Parts: sequence; C-alpha cells; structure tokens
Amino acid sequence: MTAPIPALVVGGGIGGLSTALALSRAGRAVHVVEKAPSFGEIGAGLQLGPNALHVLAELGVLDEIRKDAVHPRRLVWMDAIEGERITAVDLGDAFRERYGRPYIVMHRGDLLSALLEACRREPSITLEPGVEVVAVEDLGDAARARCADGRTIETELLVGADGLWSTVRRAISDDEPLCMGYVAYRGTIPIERMSRHAGLDNVVMWVGPDMHFVQYPVRRGELYNQVAVFRSPRYRPGSDDWGTVEELDAHYAQACEYVRDCVKLMWRDKRWPMFDRAPIARWSRGRIVLTGDAAHAMYQYIAQGACQAIEDALALARQVEAHGSDLPAAIAGFEAERVLRTARVQLTARAMGAFFHLDGVAAAVRNATMRARAEDDYSMLDWLYGYRVDRAEGVARPAS
Repeated sequence: MTAPIPALVVGGGIGGLSTALALSRAGRAVHVVEKAPSFGEIGAGLQLGPNALHVLAELGVLDEIRKDAVHPRRLVWMDAIEGERITAVDLGDAFRERYGRPYIVMHRGDLLSALLEACRREPSITLEPGVEVVAVEDLGDAARARCADGRTIETELLVGADGLWSTVRRAISDDEPLCMGYVAYRGTIPIERMSRHAGLDNVVMWVGPDMHFVQYPVRRGELYNQVAVFRSPRYRPGSDDWGTVEELDAHYAQACEYVRDCVKLMWRDKRWPMFDRAPIARWSRGRIVLTGDAAHAMYQYIAQGACQAIEDALALARQVEAHGSDLPAAIAGFEAERVLRTARVQLTARAMGAFFHLDGVAAAVRNATMRARAEDDYSMLDWLYGYRVDRAEGVARPAS
C-alpha cells in the first residue's frame, strides 16, 4: 500500500497554483493535476485589488508580477449611451496609503506564468498536466481522486480548485451554475490602435441598458484589453444558439459612436457565456475542500473572481499550518473564515451587475447619485480592499 500524498490540488489555474504555493510554504508537499495538456489561462485582462496583492506579496511573487502589470490612475465610469463621464475612483497615493497596496491590471497569462514559475522552483510541488479527475471520494482519514485514465490518487487533503464546472464540487453539492443570459466578448489589440478618449492609463467601465463595456491596458501598457458584455434576448437554459456576433452588434448599436467603434475591434471567434453560483454554507466533505470558483463562482462585475481565489489560497494554508495534522479542524477553520466573506462578494457582484445595466429613469437616477460622490471617497470599498488575509493569525480580519 502506498501512503496518501500530503495534498492534491485539482486544477492548475490561478487559484490552484496559488493554493499549491501557499500550502508548500506552510510545509506541505503538494501535487497539482490539470486536465489541459499544459498549464495556461484562457482570456486576456485581469484586475487585482490590494486585497489580492497583499497575498501575492506574502507568497513572494508580487515583484515578478509587477514587471508586466499596469498601474491605472483611475477607475472611470462612463455612460455608454450618452458618452458622458459618470464618476471615478482615484487610485493614486491616497488609495495606496489607505489599503497598503496599489490596484493593478495585467494579462491573465502573465499572472499564471509568474505563479507557475514560482511553483516550479518549489521542491515540494509537483505539477502534472493532462490529468482529468472524473470523481472524488472521501475515505475518512484520506480522500481519493479517480482519473480518466483509470488511475487513482489518494491524499490526506484534496483541494478542488477546478473552476466553475467543478467535478470536485459534485461530491459536496448537487447545485448547478446559474446564467441570466449575459455573454461576454473579449480581446486585446495593440495600444497604438486606441484613441485617448477616456485615457489609456485608466480602467474604463461604460455602462448601459443590459450591457457594459470595459477597457484597460495590460502587459506593460503594450496591449489594450476590451470586454463587451450584453444580455441576449434569445437565451434559453440548455441552449447554445444565443449571444451571437449579430446580437452583439445589434445590442451595441444604441451606444455612443466611440463605444460602437471599439466594439468593432473585438475578437469575434469566441464568446464567453457568463455564469455564477449561489453561495453555499459548506465547501467540504471530510478531507475534500473547495476553493476559488469551485467554491464561490461569481460574476466579473467587481473584478474579484481571481482575487477571492488568491485570498482562499493563503487562508487555507494558514489554517493547515495552524492545525498541523488535524486537517478536519483546518478545513473547518477555513470555511468559518471564508464562507461569509466570499458570499458577500458573490452577492455584491450580482447587485452591481444589476446597477450597471439599468435603463431609462433608473439609469438617470444611478448616474446622478454616482456623480455626487468624490473621487477619493473610498468608504464603500473598505470592506473589499481593506480585507487582509496576510495579517491573520488563524482568522482573517479587515484592515483597521
């Protein structure tokens, strides 16, 4: 009989690699399996708030990440129909002083590459792509993963970091991802092809009826990332004939000229239907525990999906380190620390999506309300960006 390995992480994305790195720093050997033939990220841009940067600094990868990141000056809200500015959040000195770290934007692939290289440098981490886990089972004092090739892997701690369509989650919850009919088109173009209408050093969010359009620079400012989101009237559960390019153009025909012109530059060969999950109170069964999107998939509307997965990584490792061989206590402590925090982020993301997508009089009221706030009024952001997993001793506390 072969002894169970100390930790198995299922999923080699940003959350999975962050978890592997954090667990290894807590003294636990980790094996990471990824069903894709190589480790990589789908998509383009990524926003990281101070709450995630504190963790990445603790993991020792922040300096490498910042080589490719962009530090935007502001988060700017624009009215996609009228073409007028609504409000902004100043990301300058006052923001950095308040939260202890800046706000950065970058290419998803650049973040994954930095995490991957850090994992490869750790002798206690082994990485195995091309392995699909098709089922997991709790064994009481261990857990077992069954792979598509017939192999089984037994482990003292099985971490499901396998994303929105998580296989590991099926052992814990029988729920399904939820869709409200929104779809996203994404893409990057050389920065030289963009005008300076809204400032190329800002993160710009254009909001409109059942739509929003996001723009910001990535990869040292050499590329410009764009995301066009809209709600398809053709959406039906279980169908795949909705959210087409023709619908994209028809929906954005109501937008101002600048947004219409930018939408023409989008990649059109792939679309991303948007899903989230309802919050659940338990993420574990025995020695099996979920993290990241597998635990709390959320809409991208407040740019916290990757950030929350990164927070999870350090929180789980801290609990494992604090409880030693008592892994059930570590898992229970992790859940107690993270479930309400991530549920609040999930539900806030849903609410902000509804706020972005208002129409008519409701949109006018939204714009008037947001215009009244000062650019350096951060009071509504403290709960999100002021949260410090890295300062926790067993339990995370918001920054004072």
